[in-house]
Amino acid sequence: MPDRHPTDHVTPVHHVDHLDHLDHLDRPLDEPLEGQGAFRAPLDHLGELKEFARLHARNQGIGVRGTARILARIGTDSPDAADSWTRVWRLRGDELADRGRLLAACRHYTLARFPYPYDDPRRHAQQTAVATFDTWRRAHGGIERLELPHPDGTLHAWAAGLDTHRRSQRPLLLMMGGIVSVKEQWAPLLPRLTKLGYAAVVAELPGVGENTQRYTADSWRLIPWLLDHLSPRAHTDAATLLFLSFGGHLALRAAAEDPRVRRILTVGPPVAGFFTDTTWWERVPGITKDTLRRLTGARDEAELRSRLQEFALTEAQLRSVGAAVRCVTSARDEIIPPRDAHLLRTAVPNVRVKVIDDVHGSPGHPGAVRRWLAWNLRAAGR
Repeated sequence: MPDRHPTDHVTPVHHVDHLDHLDHLDRPLDEPLEGQGAFRAPLDHLGELKEFARLHARNQGIGVRGTARILARIGTDSPDAADSWTRVWRLRGDELADRGRLLAACRHYTLARFPYPYDDPRRHAQQTAVATFDTWRRAHGGIERLELPHPDGTLHAWAAGLDTHRRSQRPLLLMMGGIVSVKEQWAPLLPRLTKLGYAAVVAELPGVGENTQRYTADSWRLIPWLLDHLSPRAHTDAATLLFLSFGGHLALRAAAEDPRVRRILTVGPPVAGFFTDTTWWERVPGITKDTLRRLTGARDEAELRSRLQEFALTEAQLRSVGAAVRCVTSARDEIIPPRDAHLLRTAVPNVRVKVIDDVHGSPGHPGAVRRWLAWNLRAAGR
């Protein structure tokens, strides 16, 4: 039934106080990974970009009218054109930044790099989004920047409420989005989450934003690694994971192995059918496919399909999930097949699923999704 509720040695974490430039990264942000070919745009690539923007801009706090005005000015995705996707979004971001509206500017830079930085203007927009958010958070306080040196690639995170004094440490809330979501989208919420009693950290899926790792079927191992590395500054033995979309898939897989994951809040996670159903795959948007190809390093779609087979969660793995799982699914999801939500309901021991009549991520109902997430976060803190 749908959920009826309104929700031995550890390498130290490095705290970065300032972000004056981004040259310290192991590689340029979202530089093409080894073995990856150039971006190959689908026939109606610009049309897909605009449709995604209409659906998801609201989730980033950009109004419908403002989005429509920007999209009307975009005529191409050619990186050098005056009316290109990245240039138009970027210029609007610059206007907002000049007026001191840094968070609004950051949201526009984030869309300028959408769906991932496969050219120089998008890489520049990605870097500017990070730097702009860093300027905002240093002015407002309460959020710190973490550098996490993982053996497979450096990642960075934003955090609030971490404490080295054991007696004053809070339970950990770890956050992560999907294949196109950067941490700057969620980081402004961190101070609010500390008011709910959490130590809150937001990072990115492997291959996304400032996470330089490759996205593989073993990427779930990043979650236990993060719990180990954050344990000196938060209670990680009863962690809550707020992992959205493809991040939710990682959370479920990790929870099948790591009992420290006690609660998972997720929206629209792929489970099994998305990775294995060849018929469903034909209807998956081209942008989603190409973004996954980039993150996994697959050379072409055939190799991507082969790699994705290894991502599918089994019933045995789902039955091993000891965490309480609270999930929002969308009745008209164009990316995740309905069978995945059914598998969650039937295989996960402790699960509630809330269904919203919308497309992937329920972008037309941001208020309802936020209220549902907030309700469940408060319930977890009781």
